[in-house]
Amino acid sequence: MTDDRIEEAAAKADCERLLEVVLPLAEQMLGTHREFFPYGGAMKPGGEIVSIGALGDGDEAAPPDQMIGQLKAAFIQGARDGAYRATALVYDVTVTDVDGEAANAIAASLNHRDGYSVIVLMPYGFEGKDLVCGDLTAQAGESDIFPPAR
Repeated sequence: MTDDRIEEAAAKADCERLLEVVLPLAEQMLGTHREFFPYGGAMKPGGEIVSIGALGDGDEAAPPDQMIGQLKAAFIQGARDGAYRATALVYDVTVTDVDGEAANAIAASLNHRDGYSVIVLMPYGFEGKDLVCGDLTAQAGESDIFPPAR
């Protein structure tokens, strides 16, 4: 295996570990409240995972787009400072399913300092009061948190 492949495999493993930690909160919030606000998590250089939230104005929650912007800005600053080796931004999206119908999904935008970037989607719906989640899928990420590798 080449050094690049080893580095990519390690970055992917870090992001998968981070996803395993952050994704259950969205499922819990959906199961309890049928909604969730954008939030994030980050892996520090030593492997410790921390939760990161966005602030609203006073007692009001900020609009989701504003919260996503706050979280991205915090991740970018942390990446510049060397505080994070991986980040996860979790938010609610609407996607088109295989039948061409609109469907809800949990999105997790994962980025790693070694250039790995992916967006993981997990469709969900409700059967009565019960949350039902579909299979995870992944697509190329935006690579918008860490500076490009040199």
